[in-house]
Amino acid sequence: MNSSGLSLLSAHLPVAAAADGLLERLPLTLRDTFVQWFPAPTQWLLHHLISIVGILAIFGLFFAFTTVAERKLLGRLQNRLGPNRAGVPKFSFLPFHLKHKLFGLTQPFADAVKALTKEDIVPAAADKLLHFLAPVLVVAFSLLTFAVLPFGRNLIPVELDAALLYFFAAGSATELTIFMAGWASRNKYSLLSAMRALAQVISYELPLLLSVIPVVLVAGTLSTQEIVVAQGFWTFGLLPHWFIFTPWGAAGFLLFLVAALAESNRSPFDLPEAESELIAGHLTEYSGFKYALFFMAEYFGLTALSGLGVTLFLGGWQAPCAFLQFIPSYLWFMGKLVGMIVFFIWVRGTLLRLRIDQLTRLSWQFLVPLALINLGNAAFWALTGAWSGPLQIVRWAVSAALIVVPFVLMGRSLTRGQAPRTYRYAT
Repeated sequence: MNSSGLSLLSAHLPVAAAADGLLERLPLTLRDTFVQWFPAPTQWLLHHLISIVGILAIFGLFFAFTTVAERKLLGRLQNRLGPNRAGVPKFSFLPFHLKHKLFGLTQPFADAVKALTKEDIVPAAADKLLHFLAPVLVVAFSLLTFAVLPFGRNLIPVELDAALLYFFAAGSATELTIFMAGWASRNKYSLLSAMRALAQVISYELPLLLSVIPVVLVAGTLSTQEIVVAQGFWTFGLLPHWFIFTPWGAAGFLLFLVAALAESNRSPFDLPEAESELIAGHLTEYSGFKYALFFMAEYFGLTALSGLGVTLFLGGWQAPCAFLQFIPSYLWFMGKLVGMIVFFIWVRGTLLRLRIDQLTRLSWQFLVPLALINLGNAAFWALTGAWSGPLQIVRWAVSAALIVVPFVLMGRSLTRGQAPRTYRYAT
């Protein structure tokens, strides 16, 4: 682990000399200029504080505007209006024709004021301490996962050799806080929902981990920054060597997406908050800012998992083409991250919620076996890396067959004996 909060790794990267320009180093330059104003004994602390404040500010605003984007995109997908009225106050000095030009972009700030001013109601029979700690801890654990994500060539808050182990260790701690919220509420709906949420998270934690192991096997490291570096090559300067452009990488990425949807309680896996069955799930007895903290933690978790998917399969901060490296690497990372978030929003507005038996069966009978087969596929890919010429075609064909054939066979067995769903309507 370094002591500077933001790692400077340019010397270890093959393309750093060409791409490490003024804009690339601008965040580090601004940080170092600010820190030099303070005494030397306190500079190490300021480095860490700047990293923490930067993550909170950037991803706090990212969370706020993601909620607006999601509501607007869902409104477009469902042929209705999203938030489009929240703007500047009536007493603002701006002329009238400018007050309605913000298109509802200030809606998250209005929601924040509402959450802060609403009454905090705690059930009389609730465990007051655990009821208070649950939303605080779930946000804290969600934020810890950002520490090892490489946001740019020179931007990684904490560089660890076992960064992936840290990421999953910090992320899995949110399971405890979900059950803590349901247990402390002393409400049967909350408790049942917390148990359902644990069953879902545990079921999909395994395929999520198994989808990541092939990347570790091929890259030969648990460091997120080194995994990105391993994808920093191009064929003819145009075709990137991202892991998603291999048969095992494409399969692993799809498995990762499905498991990430379930881990972040996103549709069609939003069963812990199925309002038609469990009111508001483990959040039933929460209100005001505590409820908003759970809402914030869900988006932080989704953003962190999206950032991990970008890092492992989409080249991280690497440019798609060699001649585009003049664009700062952190802009590439954020662009890919936004694309992942938009995909998750699109899925939410498209697919229906699964039943709990369908959810668990999909994980244990389909995703886990596929992930294990893909692990063997990645091992085959790594062992045949020296093949050339016509053997490369054989390599690609065998690797693709190791994914397609089990997918078709297990997909058919998964639906065998399940009658098609029929809908009957009252007349």
